Amino acid sequence: MNNREPIIRSEADSGLAAFMTKVYMWMSVALVITGVVAYYVSTNEALIEAIIVNRIMFWALIISEVALVWYLSANIHKMSSGNATAMFMVYAALNGATLSIIFLIYTMGSIANTFFITAGTFAVMSAYGYFTKSDLTKWGNILFMALIGVIIASVVNVFMGSGLLYWIITYVGVLVFTGLIAYDTQKLKNIYNGIMTTKSDEVIEIQDKSAIMGALSLYLDFINLFLLLLRFFGGGRD
Repeated sequence: MNNREPIIRSEADSGLAAFMTKVYMWMSVALVITGVVAYYVSTNEALIEAIIVNRIMFWALIISEVALVWYLSANIHKMSSGNATAMFMVYAALNGATLSIIFLIYTMGSIANTFFITAGTFAVMSAYGYFTKSDLTKWGNILFMALIGVIIASVVNVFMGSGLLYWIITYVGVLVFTGLIAYDTQKLKNIYNGIMTTKSDEVIEIQDKSAIMGALSLYLDFINLFLLLLRFFGGGRD
């Protein structure tokens, strides 16, 4: 056995740990921005009037968020890591503005409890995705197909208004996003390992941009799981 192998393995493990720490850091920053903006908007009558009551503005924000995520995902390789980070933070703020509505529907206590339940679930599933030796790739396609089904069913139910379909979507959605947390975490490990095999002189820049995209993926998993669990644990205002 080569005496350098343990050293190389240790360096690789520490590099991966540093990469994942950066991912979780940016994800956490985005969650804080979303939460702060959401709460601030919910306590400002003028902003509530402009964003929530004005349906045109509300849907304009939703469309802007989707367009921003699409643009960031499609053009990340052309951007600097700094620009990618800025766009991610802008997205988090826009998302906070639209999510401010939850503070008008649910009590602060139920929102906090659901957040901690979501955080605990996220921690367990992300740890599983990080440490498991099982290949979760095969689950990725299944989860993606299920996610498409949830999205289509949600759109259909906007017009149907079915209570039964609403709860089916909720249960399936919780399972899908819980699985995606583990899958996306393992995917990030594979992305990091792939980066470290490249000969590019911009390895650090590539790592930074990959960390941002990874943070975005996990952020979306967290937010969607939180919103679905809020249907179960959210207490309505009187």
